[in-house]
Amino acid sequence: MPPRPSATLTEAELRLMDVLWQRGSGTVQQVLDALPSKPALAYNSVLTTIRMLEKKGYVEHVKEGRAHVYVPLIERKDATRSEIRHLVRRFFRNSQEQLVLNILEDRGIDAEELNRLRQMLEESKK
Repeated sequence: MPPRPSATLTEAELRLMDVLWQRGSGTVQQVLDALPSKPALAYNSVLTTIRMLEKKGYVEHVKEGRAHVYVPLIERKDATRSEIRHLVRRFFRNSQEQLVLNILEDRGIDAEELNRLRQMLEESKK
């Protein structure tokens, strides 16, 4: 039985979505041309990955002559929020607090970011 497609984006899918979000749309060749040269990808790899994105509902294609032009259906911020919800559900038992505490405990936050968080918390109290 083939593996069930993931609702989240793989690294390869995210690379292609980054191009489509930046460009707004593109053919397979245009996406391939816009990718960084390393690691290099083959045309067929990009095509297969874009088809997976279409199956997942992240993009759709529009026929322009013989070419398929792929257009993102989901905005970057919506995909980001979905990934964060997935992370919180999977690793932190649906607790955003546990996610934030984990980040703070890891010392992965600098003073400027911490100040912005304080401001956001103060504004949310109002």
